[in-house]
Amino acid sequence: MSAAAEGAGAGGFDASQSAAGGRNPWLIAVVVSIATFMEVLDTTIANVALRYISGTLAVSADEASWVVTSYLVANAIVLTASSFIAKRYGRKRFYLACLGLFTVSSLACGFAWNLESLLLFRVLQGFAGGGMVPISQSILADSFPPAKRGQAFAIFGIAVVVAPVVGPTLGGWLSDNLSWHWCFLINGPVGVMAFALVSFLVQEPRSAIEERQRLKRQGIRMDVIGFLLVATFLGSLEVVLDRGQTDDWFASGFIIAFAVICVASFCLMIPWEMTRENPILDLRMVATRQFGSCFLVMMATGAILIATTQFLPELLQQYYGFTATWAGLALSPGGMVTMVMMLVVGRLAGRIQPKYLIATGATIVALAMWDLTRLNPDSTFWFFAWSRIYIGIGLPLIFIPITTASYDGIPRDKTDQASALINVARNVGGSIGVSIAQNVLAFREQFHHSRLAEHIVPSNPAYQRTVEQATNYFSMAGGGAGARERAMAYIGQQVQMQTAYWSYIDVFFALMLISVSAVPLALILRNVKR
Repeated sequence: MSAAAEGAGAGGFDASQSAAGGRNPWLIAVVVSIATFMEVLDTTIANVALRYISGTLAVSADEASWVVTSYLVANAIVLTASSFIAKRYGRKRFYLACLGLFTVSSLACGFAWNLESLLLFRVLQGFAGGGMVPISQSILADSFPPAKRGQAFAIFGIAVVVAPVVGPTLGGWLSDNLSWHWCFLINGPVGVMAFALVSFLVQEPRSAIEERQRLKRQGIRMDVIGFLLVATFLGSLEVVLDRGQTDDWFASGFIIAFAVICVASFCLMIPWEMTRENPILDLRMVATRQFGSCFLVMMATGAILIATTQFLPELLQQYYGFTATWAGLALSPGGMVTMVMMLVVGRLAGRIQPKYLIATGATIVALAMWDLTRLNPDSTFWFFAWSRIYIGIGLPLIFIPITTASYDGIPRDKTDQASALINVARNVGGSIGVSIAQNVLAFREQFHHSRLAEHIVPSNPAYQRTVEQATNYFSMAGGGAGARERAMAYIGQQVQMQTAYWSYIDVFFALMLISVSAVPLALILRNVKR
């Protein structure tokens, strides 16, 4: 007897409605997680390769950063339409179309001949990826009875949480030892394998077929205006968050224009979507206590996951002399712990109410962020590795229960909507987390530099002694007539480094506050029915 059949009748689950059909649903979980891992990996794998891309294509670092922005914007836009398209044209058909386009566009990115072609292929890749993750999640939700969803989402969670951690490691190693092109080319064989497995193993549930036939009979069409409003809002929000710090926020006409578009589309989107019978995104779900709390907690989870994944390698490379490969390796122990914890939490999710697991996980992550505020110039590889291990213990305690809780009380015909909204929360939360971290880093660098520079004045006796000691050191080291200039440069360098350390400490403190905010949100969740 299959696992799906065993669960028939539990919590109203009907095995005949499963996307697994008569096959073992655990096999389906592994298959869809392969594709999900590949897609989420591409949100971070290109980050460490940007300097190689800018060098090879002869563009500035600022221009090369659009490789990341274009993917995130396209990804956010398609997330909003994935639910309706899956219902109207078939979940499996849509999933395979996304998977095929993602594989082809990944290969095209690897063979891109200039920045313009690379950005075009990244947009196509983002469009395809935006449809894959929510559909993967809804396939899992429909393949398992409620009592076993926690264990199923553990496998899915490995892909979603571990992939951003693996991205910098893999991207750094490929860029250092082979070429940045391989950051995209490796998706080719994986995509072909995933396409073949999904084609053979995944089935269209009978309920999905009936829903599609009902939509055709009733002549229900896509909420085009709603889609345009939601897509404009999310796309412009991604641009503002991702480019704001680089373009000096509201000192830039470009950012002002996108901010105005973002606010206008948001103000029009809310009343439109709330009054449609078949909205492109059912925002009424977000207004409920259960799903709304899950939405906010997932935003906080995305903020912590993506911000730490981006800023820790950056810190290690700029101020501790790590290569891209070694910076990625510092995150790897945390990735291994995450994989183990996913399986452990998958078991616990069926026995302990999600709200308690989430509150515990958020507390652990907050303590991990607090631990990172002990940062100093003598911090070692293992200091950063252990901090990532602590995060790797906490995040699974949040991710799996929040995914399980978000489906509680959701009708079967709304699982695609729930998947889309939860993934919107994760993506937007990640962008908000990175944007907050960038701004804290920039503004606190100015603050700490001005405070430290107050003491670097000739009238300060301590400064005079430091200059004298440094000058003597460089004179003895063979500095000769330039010893004093070298001493002054050394002091300036130390001030800059101390400024950076204090600024990163403030970043980790801000992320700690984000994690702490998830604790009360978790505790207001209702108990999930088993």
